[in-house]
Amino acid sequence: MEETERTRIFMERINAGEKIEANDWMPAEYRNLLIKQIHMHGISEIMGAYPEKEWVPKAPSIRRKLALNAKVQDEIGHGQMLLRLAEDLSRPYGRGREELMDDVLDGRVKFHNVFHMEAPTWADAGVIGFLVDGGAIITQAMLLDSSYAPYARMLKRIVAEESFHMQHGEAVVLALAEGSQAQRDMLQGAINRWWEPMMFFFGPVQMGKGAQRMMEYKIRTKTNEELRQKFINRYVPRITSLGMTIPDSELRQDPDTKEWHYSQPDWERYNAMVRLNSGPMSQARIAMRRQAHEEQRWVREAMNKASERQVSEHQPAI
Repeated sequence: MEETERTRIFMERINAGEKIEANDWMPAEYRNLLIKQIHMHGISEIMGAYPEKEWVPKAPSIRRKLALNAKVQDEIGHGQMLLRLAEDLSRPYGRGREELMDDVLDGRVKFHNVFHMEAPTWADAGVIGFLVDGGAIITQAMLLDSSYAPYARMLKRIVAEESFHMQHGEAVVLALAEGSQAQRDMLQGAINRWWEPMMFFFGPVQMGKGAQRMMEYKIRTKTNEELRQKFINRYVPRITSLGMTIPDSELRQDPDTKEWHYSQPDWERYNAMVRLNSGPMSQARIAMRRQAHEEQRWVREAMNKASERQVSEHQPAI
């Protein structure tokens, strides 16, 4: 069957709402878009653990330390699961998980703008869970309807765990909002730092060609602006109910359309931050990832050798 005919049948399946499995035939463009999406998602999960990892030893109580440490472990686990999916898709190109992980060290894959930012106070650790994980849930819940079945199935677990992460952040935020004036000021400062990056987080209103193609392939099902509007609609009442203010003098809701008008984030600044790894903490966090990657190499090599030996001896893999 010719490529054109196979693609036509593939698109008929997509448009009929069928799900694509890993061993199904797929156009190269569809495969490459999936690799790009899942690869960046996985790397973002891993790099997203670092802003909070910094606060594990500095958390204000043992209970907070344990909760934050568990959250960090979850995020790293999400990243490893997603890289496993990307590895499956990348196998025809001869690329494994080691190469996919190396890409972040060499600047060949990007990660979300929010994980290039500083987290200078305990309130930032809470606001990351409250706003960033909340925004991630909105994005990932949309991907539960993805046409690629393995991704959609994996996201069921990830979204469920992210809900706990958001609740953890919310608990920290509520404690600070009910605390002293100094704690409330700390919380307001963190909200001020993270609101604009969250407006960038969902991407530009006019989506690029790749994002448009993902919509056509039903890899994703909502536009950037639909996701951003849902985020604003959800978090404006939550933030104001805490007695906090949102750092955007232009923010208002149209009474007729219910659409939110908001100040545009500094697109040039955040695009450069992601593209060039030029954020305030970009290089420091990549350096920490490189150190961890190199120091744990012997573990990966030992596990691979053990697995190869079991296969050669016809023993069941662990």
